[in-house]
Amino acid sequence: MDPLLLGALVAVFTILVLFSGISVALGLLVVSAGFLIVFDGMRSLELMPEILFGKLNNFALLSIPMFIIMGASIASTRAGADLYEALERWLTRVPGGLVISNLGACALFSAMSGSSPATCAAIGKMGIPEMRKRGYPDGVAAGSIAAGGTLGILIPPSVTMIVYGIATETSIGRLFLAGVFPGLMLVGLFMAWSLYSTWRSGNMQVLSSISYSWREKFEILPRVLPFLAIIIGVLYAMYGGIATPSETAAVGALLCLVIAMVIYKLWNPADLWVVLRDSTKESVMILFIIAAAGVFSYMLSSLFITQSIAAWIGTLDVNPWVLMGAVNIFLLIAGFFLPPVAVILMAAPILLPIITTAGFDPIWFAVILTINMEIGLISPPVGLNLYVINGIAPDIKLKTILMGSLPYVACMVVAIILLCIFPGIATWLPNAVMGTAV
Repeated sequence: MDPLLLGALVAVFTILVLFSGISVALGLLVVSAGFLIVFDGMRSLELMPEILFGKLNNFALLSIPMFIIMGASIASTRAGADLYEALERWLTRVPGGLVISNLGACALFSAMSGSSPATCAAIGKMGIPEMRKRGYPDGVAAGSIAAGGTLGILIPPSVTMIVYGIATETSIGRLFLAGVFPGLMLVGLFMAWSLYSTWRSGNMQVLSSISYSWREKFEILPRVLPFLAIIIGVLYAMYGGIATPSETAAVGALLCLVIAMVIYKLWNPADLWVVLRDSTKESVMILFIIAAAGVFSYMLSSLFITQSIAAWIGTLDVNPWVLMGAVNIFLLIAGFFLPPVAVILMAAPILLPIITTAGFDPIWFAVILTINMEIGLISPPVGLNLYVINGIAPDIKLKTILMGSLPYVACMVVAIILLCIFPGIATWLPNAVMGTAV
């Protein structure tokens, strides 16, 4: 059978299997095994265990459970509430300081936790009632938190970037740096829209400030600064050549647990067990998907599907930007239905040769891919963040949350366009810190 036709068949069967409700990892294994048996014979299955476990034989994978523990220990405390309160007190003189502090808290907390749902829950529980009480529109209150929660998969340290780096054999350090300026750009776009939307609602009183004394501003800092110091320390150790990403992640996880125990009195063994249990579950899930995606990639390569697609793209007389537009549409649709990790691991083996053949930078493309995944987190039918917000603010209709988040989707689209026009937004910092990639 023609490899291109076979690739289309694989895509259809993969979609059908995943839509059946089976877990992503098992679905990938079922599809891989089925096509290998039919087109390569039963003997091809002998290599599956070796490939499955061989994919996990990667030292960089140790950073995933460590960063997850780091985020879980933060999410299990009042760090989110304290971070929100600290920014609110320090930004009180800024017009619209409350919505700005909410988005700033989302950016910082999501960077610390790396979890979009945890960010929405932690900041939303404090921020949404406070914004509504002061007269902010429900759409702005809910939509800003839902969108702000997505920043965790872009702003470093990001588990999603680690997964992309492993899947594409790309430098994780460069990927982390590539997400800094685009992440800050998104925060700025979100803040600009929130202030404009609030001003357009006609209720100018909500943009006024509440005064806090200097004592109230400083008394909250000891609870927040240690966590921020850990993030800065982890990044410094990584880029200062002191330690590898896996080693810094392990130290960061230990320090976050210690701070959670010392500052937030997380001494109860039951609470610590919940942190470790949930972290283990999430880590195993991600690692299982990575291993299954390795088998899926082997199947695509063994049946010459990946090579044929890359060769076919190379023969097309198509403008590279038209091709990139088609890739973005594909990623956008995939992000509507699948979690970011699954999309990256499934799509990377196919898309990487395509984008490199077209002359695009894989580091830059990682940022484009991640923003597409962010859009999926606040878009139906899955839209995980929308349901998290609806759970913590059930009196706000899901339709209102969705309509409130749509302008932030537009902000992300604007960010993708800006990155296409000015790719240096993503590539300048990695090249400045680590030198130009060879």
